[in-house]
Amino acid sequence: MPDSRGTESQREMLSLVTARVRDAYVGKPVYVDGSLDLVSVCRLLSQQGVTYTLVRDGTRLGLFTTTDLRDALLRDQPPATLAVRDVSQFELIEIDADAELYEALWLMVRHRVHRLLVRDGDTVLGVIGQLDLVSFVANHSHIVAAQIDEAASMADLKAAADRIDAMITLLHEGGMRIERISRLVGALNQRLIERLWSLLAPAELVANSCLLVMGSEGRGEQILKTDQDNALLLRDGYELPQLPEIAARFNEALAEFGYPPCPGGIMLANPLWRGSVAHFRETLRDWIYSPDPQGAMHLAIFFDAVPVAGDATLLQAVRQHFDRILAGGDAFLARFAAAADQFDEPPSLWTRLTSRSDEQPLDLKKLGTFPIVHGVRALCLQHGVREPGTAQRLRRLVERELLDADIGRDLLEALYFLMELKLRHQLRQRAAGQTPGNLVQPSALSTMERDQLKGALAINKRFRVLLRQRFRLDAL
Repeated sequence: MPDSRGTESQREMLSLVTARVRDAYVGKPVYVDGSLDLVSVCRLLSQQGVTYTLVRDGTRLGLFTTTDLRDALLRDQPPATLAVRDVSQFELIEIDADAELYEALWLMVRHRVHRLLVRDGDTVLGVIGQLDLVSFVANHSHIVAAQIDEAASMADLKAAADRIDAMITLLHEGGMRIERISRLVGALNQRLIERLWSLLAPAELVANSCLLVMGSEGRGEQILKTDQDNALLLRDGYELPQLPEIAARFNEALAEFGYPPCPGGIMLANPLWRGSVAHFRETLRDWIYSPDPQGAMHLAIFFDAVPVAGDATLLQAVRQHFDRILAGGDAFLARFAAAADQFDEPPSLWTRLTSRSDEQPLDLKKLGTFPIVHGVRALCLQHGVREPGTAQRLRRLVERELLDADIGRDLLEALYFLMELKLRHQLRQRAAGQTPGNLVQPSALSTMERDQLKGALAINKRFRVLLRQRFRLDAL
């Protein structure tokens, strides 16, 4: 892997379609003389931590791998008396460092080999393996993760946050499925937030608290950076006079990294979202029994909470209390579920989706993802399902026969399509210098996108009918 940070940055901006062999991981060459015996060669491989070596035999250059060692052990001759040149492959398939990655894959398939010799002109750069190509995308995330872990300053973390944005474009252009992108980006975001907290919070505070991310970040469904949703649980009896300043700096730093502040103030800087376990227990009770609809939405956001730093048992204690006080709360569950049905389709929606001239935007979140996400959340709340993300929640509901398998499959496909469409739309906005958002004009969609959107919204509509029946929303 290249040592230069500049080379790494350039590599991350490449499309997988145009990426070159030199942009992937090319193992540095290790050489042995062809006359060396196999036992000595294996000792060298062990010392170097590699599974293959290049073999120099006069003017010839060969390759010895553990597969060749396996075949050699089947011979009658003892390994210590076998020269490595006698069991190595000398008809190597070569590729230039500037060739496209897909050419490397094609050569491997055509010649039925797992490794290629990489040259830059007459210079041997090393060997690239099939696994190196397959893990090319993962290497990008590994670079970001390593940069996060090694960050010693806010500037270092901001650079890592910027790389996450670049990586999203790379993964999307490379054809990675939306659920894999969101899972990978979610893991990196949480890792970055954990590292930021470790830079800002004293060790004593970290040990006596639990830092939470919530909403789409908690569900692992946030891709491009959107509103912050975070909170802090404190151990009962623990106090720190500097906490308000630390909390404010935490949210300010995230904003500097590109995570916009939450318009509703659902952040550590807001005293409502930081406090002791006892504080949150009382707050949960208020949200459940108060007629204020804002309480139900606050609870929805908190329901998605996952711990990213500190003592996770503090969150477990709050959740156990929540399960106890929610028992028998049918009236609250109905109010909670009703939010999934709060955004009605415009009367002319289906006509607009077939029009090429319509300029009235559609909200992909309000009409698309939110009813699915919140409706599934309501079913999980009703039946005690506590999985962290919508996909996992759907699967668990189906496994427990709380939701028909066909409906579960349709909802998951619709959710992934809407997430993909939203990401595609937001990347176009970002490339045009616009602020990414959820509003999309039907006329800007391709015919296939509009047809798929109609199908996803139809599934969404059927699900809302099911929710009205399950929670008897028509009686509210």
